[in-house]
Amino acid sequence: LPACRDSKLFIKDLHFDEVPVRIYLPRVPSASKRRAVIFFHGGCGMFGSIRSYERICRYIARKSDSVVVSVGYHLSPERKYPAQTLDCLTATVHFLKTAENYGVDPDRIIVCGDSVGGTFTASVCQELVNRKDIPKIRAQVLIYPFLQALNFNLPSHQKNAFIAFLSRERTVHFILKYLKKDCSMKEAILAGSHVPESMNLKYKKWIYPDLIPEIFKLGYKPPLPTSLLPQVHEETKELFETRFSPLLAEDAVVCHLPDTCIITCEHDVLRDDGLLYKKRLEDNNVKVTWHHMEEGFH
Repeated sequence: LPACRDSKLFIKDLHFDEVPVRIYLPRVPSASKRRAVIFFHGGCGMFGSIRSYERICRYIARKSDSVVVSVGYHLSPERKYPAQTLDCLTATVHFLKTAENYGVDPDRIIVCGDSVGGTFTASVCQELVNRKDIPKIRAQVLIYPFLQALNFNLPSHQKNAFIAFLSRERTVHFILKYLKKDCSMKEAILAGSHVPESMNLKYKKWIYPDLIPEIFKLGYKPPLPTSLLPQVHEETKELFETRFSPLLAEDAVVCHLPDTCIITCEHDVLRDDGLLYKKRLEDNNVKVTWHHMEEGFH
């Protein structure tokens, strides 16, 4: 939807340091400075827009009486990764610095995103952990986020391998398209042949089926061992960057993250990414609120 008149909101299209944003400001004056939500839309980094998330952002602004900033990061393949994450970071920093211009309390700003927008949310919060020159993010909201590209054989991948819309195979296909890689590597990545054994051992403490609660492991079967394909590993090294796989961030970063809300869905290949991040945050004494949608789909 285009920006149009709303009886309860002022809606403006702006640019924050060359990143397109749409800002939703409640019309009713507030006695004190308002809260704000910075929103990153989903769409695998290749689809979606400010326009397609218009209703959601209006709803959030109205229901929470908050200023909402919807970020229109540039999409792949026209803009190569990591342009998407960097756009989100740029827009966030700009707003944190200028929040008071929009009647917002800089200490009451949360970052929120769904699917790959949840990836960008996690990444932005990690990148801002050590920034002393801007206000701290108050909280992050991750709605069925994608958080790791090491293991596509977790219980949720097996259970929902052929689920409508976002199957296991399509997930990896979209990842390769987003990174502008050869999609013929899909089967190797699904099997885990892109990950050296040393890396599997290193990250086993964070990404491993045994870390998933038993209730979510019904019917799970450990995959057969696979051999490393060095060429595939070399071609897909971006998958192991914390910017792409925030679940791989070190504890020294994770322990400083803001309060977090994680939403997972039962019928979603990405369910276990959210569960594993929840555990990591809790292990690092970060306050986590978790909502699980038992009948939910990605």
